[in-house]
Amino acid sequence: MDVLLAALADPARWRLVTLLAERPRPVGVLARLAEARQPQTTKHLQTLERAGIVTSRRTGQRRIYALRSEPLRELADALSRLADTADEAGGPRETYDRYGLSLHAERLAAQEPGWADGRSFGFHRSLEGRPELVWHHLTDASLLAHWWTPDDLRVSELVFEARPGGRIAHEYRDVEDIDGSGHIAGRAEGVVGEVRPYEHLAYRLSPLLPEGGRAFTAHLDLDLRPTGTGTDLDVRFRITDSTVDSADFIAGIEIGFGQSLDKLAATLAAKAHDTDTRSTK
Repeated sequence: MDVLLAALADPARWRLVTLLAERPRPVGVLARLAEARQPQTTKHLQTLERAGIVTSRRTGQRRIYALRSEPLRELADALSRLADTADEAGGPRETYDRYGLSLHAERLAAQEPGWADGRSFGFHRSLEGRPELVWHHLTDASLLAHWWTPDDLRVSELVFEARPGGRIAHEYRDVEDIDGSGHIAGRAEGVVGEVRPYEHLAYRLSPLLPEGGRAFTAHLDLDLRPTGTGTDLDVRFRITDSTVDSADFIAGIEIGFGQSLDKLAATLAAKAHDTDTRSTK
């Protein structure tokens, strides 16, 4: 495929391919129609032939070239599969586009400090597992690390002291930056407020700007309620202290925190499945 793409990348060779798509033609005619010298045209055709895109046959004093459709159809199929992957409903590209729309709107709104103060977001998830299990995933740093970032990020440092006044530090990197050689994608710091085990958790968390200042302060209240099948989790996310530079962060709250909660739900569902599997053996 690389050889094919390299051969087609040259505009002169692409012109020859379009001419040969109409009908097989000799070198001299192709050179004339392409408005190029015959030796250059011959070299381009040889490159295309080595790539398997054209075939040739000598007839008397002429060499006739013809286009091979199979490689082009294979390339078209490969490009179509790439396009389908990029356009997959609910996939990363859709999320990227949604964030772009939100980002544009928030940047227009961020004209002065305090512009987003008082704004709130609500999240609800019905989770598998009793409140005790969910609570541990909300407060234990080793468990938080498995879900407390959106899909394209990973936790690189995490401190969560689950007691009133306890410290929170959350650093994250690109999910593919496994060795930590890339730039830190973000960092947030905060403090735990109210703690009622298995029922209610409240804390403040501030994403940090690149120079170290706070972008805004998020006030999170998490309520857990037992259900017949697990736990209902309700989260209220309220903003204060918003700076002009916080627009990029605020634009990603609904998508990013929602993805994190989806990962929490998937983690608990997998744990419940493993438990069920072991109990049936």
